[in-house]
Amino acid sequence: MRIVVALGGNALLERKDRPDADVERGHIREAAAALAPLTDEHQLIVCHGNGPQVGLLAMESQADPSLRAPYPLDALGAQTQGMIGYWLTQELRNAGVSHPVVAVITQTVVAEADPGFASPSKFIGPTYTHAEAADLAARHGWQVRGDGSAWRRVVASPQPLGIVELDCIEHLLHIGAVVVCGGGGGAPVTRDLSGQLRGIEAVVDKDYTSTRIALDVGADRLLLLTDVAAVMRDFGTPREHAIDRISTEELAGLHLPAGSMGPKIAAGAWFTTATGHPSAIGALADAADILAGTAGTTITGPKPSNHKGA
Repeated sequence: MRIVVALGGNALLERKDRPDADVERGHIREAAAALAPLTDEHQLIVCHGNGPQVGLLAMESQADPSLRAPYPLDALGAQTQGMIGYWLTQELRNAGVSHPVVAVITQTVVAEADPGFASPSKFIGPTYTHAEAADLAARHGWQVRGDGSAWRRVVASPQPLGIVELDCIEHLLHIGAVVVCGGGGGAPVTRDLSGQLRGIEAVVDKDYTSTRIALDVGADRLLLLTDVAAVMRDFGTPREHAIDRISTEELAGLHLPAGSMGPKIAAGAWFTTATGHPSAIGALADAADILAGTAGTTITGPKPSNHKGA
């Protein structure tokens, strides 16, 4: 099968971790060990998040006295693609992947009029207390929002309309390569009437970009891998329990925060509705079992009707 795997930024740098290179490298090594066995029987496209990483670069750029203005988010997103793509391709090879492994710096086309620019929702950077977040928002002009019990910066997150490098990705798949692409959702760009591309200040959600890529390359499965074992019903209540399988119809009854599990559910539902193929959400370490349907949460098409015609 042709499988698109979306690695959450928090799976590569956990919330409790210091953002040190060796810490992140260790998590990427674990990610590669979990994904490498899939390449024995399947064709793999790996996308990854960059929320913690792009937030760190943005803070460094904001604080750099040698700059007249901070670097724009599209450029910082491209930087994270290079860094994380370098580590992922190296560790996949170290984990025994025998196919060519290539990272593609990806540009994602978005609409300048996308409503996401008016309502920032994408979490980036570390977590703060409410007081810390309010202070940073006042000093830097940030928008902040609650992320569970903590607070984080939020930025615009427009929907992905297309991938500039799609033809390159398809060529690499044709020759049997494992492709790392769509990192951090891809560097967001707009295209003017003459076809010229221009970066724009935003961070595209990597789950939606992963789905866009999965649809465009004709993937058979979409795996959305993160730092939690499964989607939880009644999360945060005494009735909380994991969902092992759920149809796209049943998803309409779930209420999930827009900035955390919500995009994964929406992305999985989008892929499954468009293709009829299952998608799945779960922990990175369980990748093989999630693909087999014995771990995580599998999203299926609508339940068949029990009504029998005359």
